[in-house]
Amino acid sequence: MTATLTAARRTALIVSFLALASCSLLGEPAFRESPSEPVEPAEPAAAPPVATHRFEIDPENEDVVGVVQITTAREEDTLSDIARRFNLGYEEIVRANPGVDPWLPGEGTRIVLPTQFVLPNAPREGVVINVAAMRLFYFPKRKEGEKQVVYTHPIGIGKVGWATPEGVTKIVRRQKDPVWRPTPSIIREHRKNGEELPPVVGPGPDNPLGRHALYLGWPSYLIHGTNKPAGVGLRSSHGCIRLYPEDVALLFDIVPDGTKVRVVNQPFVFGWRDGQLYLQAYDVLEDDPRDWKNAQKKLLSKTLASRIQKQLKERGEELDWELVSRVSHDPRGIPLPILGGGASLDEVLALAPTVENRVPDGATWDGVSDLPLDEQTYRQMLSDADVPAETPNREAAPAAEARKSGT
Repeated sequence: MTATLTAARRTALIVSFLALASCSLLGEPAFRESPSEPVEPAEPAAAPPVATHRFEIDPENEDVVGVVQITTAREEDTLSDIARRFNLGYEEIVRANPGVDPWLPGEGTRIVLPTQFVLPNAPREGVVINVAAMRLFYFPKRKEGEKQVVYTHPIGIGKVGWATPEGVTKIVRRQKDPVWRPTPSIIREHRKNGEELPPVVGPGPDNPLGRHALYLGWPSYLIHGTNKPAGVGLRSSHGCIRLYPEDVALLFDIVPDGTKVRVVNQPFVFGWRDGQLYLQAYDVLEDDPRDWKNAQKKLLSKTLASRIQKQLKERGEELDWELVSRVSHDPRGIPLPILGGGASLDEVLALAPTVENRVPDGATWDGVSDLPLDEQTYRQMLSDADVPAETPNREAAPAAEARKSGT
């Protein structure tokens, strides 16, 4: 009896299973799995930004400091805002981001941060200023066996007709809350533009020297702050070297009187890093007298440090001058490798880290001072930089006459 009942139950279960199967074959299945939504790949999390003003290097084998970074613009950002956050000048960030509106880059726009620098071909001592790069480098004295420390900051330089002089001088004194006495040539220039300057401007928000000034051995030439930070990274001064207020405050504290100051004009800078030779190309200044168009290879060869030429010979390598020419003809201010076929700008940027759009930890700026920058001030700074001033005899200006022009 029990065996018969068990067989009957087994038969009933089989019949039920076949009935369910037939339903699923002939019509809608008894159970349907909900279709899954396509999953968008997650955006990589932005990393903390890297501070861009102080580096340690091997003094014998390293010529490149920093790293190229990428960030994303916010709705309210201007390129000038982003430049200030990352210790960059106006021309630096605009050059690295062609086609981006400087005043309204737009929410979500990818912004390249050219925060990697090839050191100038100059002795690594004291202050070295590369006017073509619009950047200052300070090399404090180091002890034997220690790494070389280098500080670097963007600068504003003399506009066309008021060029910042090249050569070697030194810091002779310093002044906090300096007094500005505009020279007669500056007063005449402002008068032509409908502005009457007072003979003396005391400390305060109207003083173009800002709050800190380092006076050079060249009369009337200074390294100083500014009451218009938007002018950093532009040709907007009367020959002096302008820095962001926070940057000149740092230099004011750490650079002693008597420090050598060397000013060079190197639009194309070569340097080693990790066994690769890099070229960083900037725009040639409008008043650079050298014939870069017709004698580029000869001039570029001169910019190669003898140390680099010797190392190339020892390695049995030669420069690819066609590649060098391509890089120099489209300057973006980003170091590119030029040995062994090199790497394209797109390849370099593909490896650049994406970082948060904020002031890096340890930066000189607090992220708050001098904000907001209004559009009128911003456009006035561009106007001041773009319109050459009427000045004394240009042929005399680079030497004796220029040193009378003041800041």
